Amino acid sequence: MKMLQPAGWPRPKGYSNGIAADGTQVHIAGMIGWNPETSEFETDDFAGQFRQTLESIVAVLAEAGGKPEHIVRFTWYVTDKEDYLASLAEVGAAYREVIGRHYPVMAAIEIKGLMEPRAKIEIETYAVVP
Repeated sequence: MKMLQPAGWPRPKGYSNGIAADGTQVHIAGMIGWNPETSEFETDDFAGQFRQTLESIVAVLAEAGGKPEHIVRFTWYVTDKEDYLASLAEVGAAYREVIGRHYPVMAAIEIKGLMEPRAKIEIETYAVVP
């Protein structure tokens, strides 16, 4: 995997401008912050749902033999930008604990709502497992 950083560009914080990778492509459906075994939310807290979302992504990725460092792209859909921004410290801590210090290409989009009314975040993931 090669991080793509054009000369002279400032390094982005918390994501990468681009990644080149060879290997098995893994596409992970939009994951939300509920318990995947019961399909029930254990919290309405943004950071709590975020952590559970990441844990679900890592579990699906492991089924392909992948690890968090193989993630090349996240697309985050958040229902409340202000809730997300107010939770940044907890979100950052959860991210580092579950994903580590690996920062793939990312996009974050505020949306009106998700299919599950209690969901505060949904994340689609693309990985390349060497």
